[in-house]
Amino acid sequence: MRVPSPGESISEVEIAEWLVEDGDYVEKDQSIAEIDSDKATLELPAEESGIIKIIIGDGETVAVGDVVCIIDTSVKGTSSKIKNTKSEIVESVKIEKKKSKEILVKATPLAKEIINQNDIEVDKIIASGDDGRITKSDVVDLMNSNSSGDGRESSLSKMTSLRRKIATRLVAVKNETAMLTTFNEVDMTAINLLRTKYKEKFKQKHSVGLGFMSFFSKAVTKALEEFKDVNAMISGDQIVHYNYVDLGIAVSAPKGLMVPVVRNAEVLTFREIESEIKRLAIKARDGKITIDEMLNGTFTITNGGVFGSMLSTPIINPPQSAILGMHNIVERPVALNGEIIIRPIMYLALSYDHRIIDGKSSVGFLCKVKEYLEDPTIHLMDNQVEKSLEL
Repeated sequence: MRVPSPGESISEVEIAEWLVEDGDYVEKDQSIAEIDSDKATLELPAEESGIIKIIIGDGETVAVGDVVCIIDTSVKGTSSKIKNTKSEIVESVKIEKKKSKEILVKATPLAKEIINQNDIEVDKIIASGDDGRITKSDVVDLMNSNSSGDGRESSLSKMTSLRRKIATRLVAVKNETAMLTTFNEVDMTAINLLRTKYKEKFKQKHSVGLGFMSFFSKAVTKALEEFKDVNAMISGDQIVHYNYVDLGIAVSAPKGLMVPVVRNAEVLTFREIESEIKRLAIKARDGKITIDEMLNGTFTITNGGVFGSMLSTPIINPPQSAILGMHNIVERPVALNGEIIIRPIMYLALSYDHRIIDGKSSVGFLCKVKEYLEDPTIHLMDNQVEKSLEL
């Protein structure tokens, strides 16, 4: 088997972890390894059924097209080593406590090796792999959290190809763009009332929740129609403007933050936006997201609020010119018509490339987003709430 191309711009990958052992019988389409590119961690499925011979070890970097394993297809599925279903490895792991004993757990070969070498208590490991499988990172996380002594221990772990690329890109953004951030706040009362009234009916009919992200996506795509420079990028000495919005939505995945792209978000309904975000988030969480599903976004939204962030200055996702940061919703005292009242407030942050976007456009764009979010019935639903929600 040769390393497939994860995407047009990717020339090499790293074998993050083999999910099978040398000599195992594997089924066609079974996930046999995880590979790290500079954009995502993906699973490598077996091309045929048979006995596998592993050529490239864990942690090695190989070029796209290189041979990483050989599968002997002449062997049929009668081996006694077949203990696994797709993406599930059952291994016998020895644990040394007061006396030696043996239990069965689901673990990758590399995870099993680390467990045996360090006499780790398996019942304390939180498994993050498919079907409760213990991975190398799960074992390392436990080892790091269990350090004892005077509290001055340290540990080493190799940066993944994805993390190295992210580090390079973040530094490049700081060095190669004139990045500024502008802030505003949004009164979420109107959106909260709409969600409270319609979220159950919406979920029953569409099998997806009515979240905040669809409101923000609609507000952003509408504001981008007016502020074209915010939906643009620099190409050499020219500026490329887009007449569509491929909206990147930052989601948390086991391997880190990923940014799948909702295509043509400007024409999607609330239901379509929520369904597409859910589909992409599940694929990212399960390691099934493809490179094509994360490429060529024109604008990005990131929601630090789900982790409790009050305020941040998000970093632009190059080559885009801007990114919108959402934050947590907190009841705050605000002045309205000369009186102090309590309202659910979210702080917004727009980081932008000042080479393309001037202060007037950045502030104007963010003010429009605020205006649309504070009165979504008029601005995002044309006073037809149930029709807009397809109820």
